[in-house]
Amino acid sequence: MPKSPDAGDDDNIPAASGSPDASLTQDDSFTATSHAGLTYPWGDAVPGAGETIRIADGINWARIPMPGSLGHINSWLLDDHDGVAVVDTGICLTICSDAWKALYAGALKDRRITRVIGTHLHPDHIGLAGWIAKKHDVKLWMTRGEMLTARAIVADSSDTAPDEVVAQSRAAGWDEDTIAEQRARGWNMFQRMIFTLPRSYVRITDGERLDFGKHRWRVVTGSGHSPEHACLWNEREGVLVSGDQVLPRISSNVSVNITEPDADPLGEWLASIDKLIATVPGDVVTCPAHGEPFRGLHVRLMALRDEHRMRLYKLAEAIAEKPMRAVDSFPLLFNRPIGGHNQNLATGEAFAHLKRLEVEGRVQREDRDGVWWYHGVA
Repeated sequence: MPKSPDAGDDDNIPAASGSPDASLTQDDSFTATSHAGLTYPWGDAVPGAGETIRIADGINWARIPMPGSLGHINSWLLDDHDGVAVVDTGICLTICSDAWKALYAGALKDRRITRVIGTHLHPDHIGLAGWIAKKHDVKLWMTRGEMLTARAIVADSSDTAPDEVVAQSRAAGWDEDTIAEQRARGWNMFQRMIFTLPRSYVRITDGERLDFGKHRWRVVTGSGHSPEHACLWNEREGVLVSGDQVLPRISSNVSVNITEPDADPLGEWLASIDKLIATVPGDVVTCPAHGEPFRGLHVRLMALRDEHRMRLYKLAEAIAEKPMRAVDSFPLLFNRPIGGHNQNLATGEAFAHLKRLEVEGRVQREDRDGVWWYHGVA
């Protein structure tokens, strides 16, 4: 059974993931979103290999390349007393570890790594967290919800898709041939993209102010994309490290997962948007996991909220006309073809929208021999 890459030397980091798209780590939704009203203070500039760009006092920007459609993850390097704290790391692949080696030889030469912070559990964010923590003998800092969920997923590896996964796919309306392909793919891609996590970690909590010497970073958590996603807000410098909670050009995937099949992640996501608007000023420089640093936080948050609300409206209107399954909702929700490697994520996101409509009393679910049909409410 495949396990997370482990132990002491760099040779244990694989060169390839075995995935057709190693960026399929639940960061990207399948819907175009508007970034109108945003400004990009650094324009098209991005840090090159081994380089960083200074964003504000206390924070530098590094870019870690990744294979697949996303193409990169941003790592944010925070001044921390006499060293540097690393926020988010990239996948456990040599393309990412080589980028870190270039940074150690370049912008981070002679700089001490003090800690690793994971905004949330997805492999492009913590895939090399264990490797960096081990290499520099430092702690991994995360929220409890993210760390424990990551541990549970890493421990749950199988050469075939679990029964719960198959049941969810059948409920969505997948055909039997597609389900058979899903079974054959197994249930270990997450584990293969994460270097072994340390057994101990430092818990961070919502509202906590982290001491970085000259700087303080306040933890602001959100939910929906992941269980307890941590953003970091430097109030004095007016900077927000947003992870995947706010992205400038794409919408983060919000899915119902088999770990919580009755959850309402889209409700949590919408509540998190309202929380960020109420908590963080709109004029901060927002430093996302993907894309470029931007200004216009509240504009972006309201666009994300409104786009989800429009999707819900269109979906409810369609279901009022005729019952549908999750797979029938794909053309209404997504702007790209769905199938093969992206069908699982699309299914989770479709269920998230359908669950929100259920919670709001706008649709009802009927189980017909394991397939879920959604009806309008008179």
